[in-house]
Amino acid sequence: MFLSVFDMFKVGIGPSSSHTMGPMVAAARFLDLMRASPFEFAGLRASLHGSLAFTGVGHATDRATILGLAGFVPDTYDNDKAEAALAAIAETHSVSPEGLPTLHFDPKADMIFDYDHNLPGHANGMILMATDAQGDVILRQVYYSVGGGFVLTEEELAEGKATNDGPPVPFPFHSAAEMLEMSKASGKSIAQMKRENEIARGCADSFAKGSARLWEVMNNCIERGLKTDGILPGGLNVRRRAKGIYDALLAERGMNLNAPHTINDWMSVYAMAVNEENAAGGQVVTAPTNGAAGTLPAVLRYYLDHVPGALESHIEDFLLTAAAIGGLVKYNASISGAEAGCQAEVGSASAMAAAGLCAVMGGTPEQVENAAEIALEHHLGMTCDPVKGLVQVPCIERNGLAAIKAVSAASLALRGDGQHFVPLDAVIETMRQTGHDMHEKYKETSLGGLAVNVPNC
Repeated sequence: MFLSVFDMFKVGIGPSSSHTMGPMVAAARFLDLMRASPFEFAGLRASLHGSLAFTGVGHATDRATILGLAGFVPDTYDNDKAEAALAAIAETHSVSPEGLPTLHFDPKADMIFDYDHNLPGHANGMILMATDAQGDVILRQVYYSVGGGFVLTEEELAEGKATNDGPPVPFPFHSAAEMLEMSKASGKSIAQMKRENEIARGCADSFAKGSARLWEVMNNCIERGLKTDGILPGGLNVRRRAKGIYDALLAERGMNLNAPHTINDWMSVYAMAVNEENAAGGQVVTAPTNGAAGTLPAVLRYYLDHVPGALESHIEDFLLTAAAIGGLVKYNASISGAEAGCQAEVGSASAMAAAGLCAVMGGTPEQVENAAEIALEHHLGMTCDPVKGLVQVPCIERNGLAAIKAVSAASLALRGDGQHFVPLDAVIETMRQTGHDMHEKYKETSLGGLAVNVPNC
């Protein structure tokens, strides 16, 4: 099993990897399908189903789909250009993607929210259609946004599309047990094995540049969030809090006012800064999703700024280790809130961050696996119930608490020798089973939990 660091960590836009980035990626794929087709197209339609329909407006799914059909992609997204494009589309009822003719698309008529018909493959389903001059559908494709910005067609999902396409990798572990066995046999750390796998599919130079960019985007997102205040969009009137907390923490430095637990506030504020940026539609990195994008950068920033002896040269090892754990969760369970609740998003992020921190603080592979297990185990059963479908309440604070759990898990693991009662593989399987049994209203539909027990205005 091979899942690249750059699959787990994707540069994109907020507020949701499944509901914003995924649909934009699906639209881009559909445009490519149209470009390769012999048909003459005149128009476009899009239909959102399941979780994409129920929380689509709050997650800007409609906006992302429209922009995707106009030719926008997450990695190079420019908000000013996007706003101008949306205004033009609303006025002209058309899109003009590169390599295709101008196509009729009226957002009010051709962007359909279907609340009554779920698609069978996944909770995040959408249908993209191209029409001829008569308005008849002549090309149709079903896409599923399966978490973390990953998108599969219905055919790919049915085939169980593998992540192994490409040259063989030297350490193809499918489980945590296999990962530890390969580490012991080779004498290599988890990060070293993961790096060799990455290089087998690319090159050392491009990997180093790519991982450096990932942290640059993550850290820039933290910095923007720490410096920006105001009200988040969406109608809940949630006020940004990161800047105020950060300013207060800076003012308290050197004044002998800080209790030891104040370090938790630092971890939380880094995470909240990212998720406030995500909620505002800013540029973020999936880690492994947008809804959980703040946890891992917060723990890495905590390590760099607050841990004595921290080295920037360890950033790559942190990301490699975290990606290895995230890959195991995705391969054996899920990182999609619509599929398994928030345990799959924030829980996975906490496990990844705990593993990364444990690794760069000198943990053995067994301790790293233990750190991930502790963090994930204590997120089991967590529901995904965003108020009004927005990635704001409880998502922003939840990332801060997940960062604190990650640091605590890494610290506990480092206090032990790596031997522990519950293996990580058992926790991942438990998460999968729990997600399967969880009622649909608690899986990113905004039909249960806080979403219905907290006023939406």
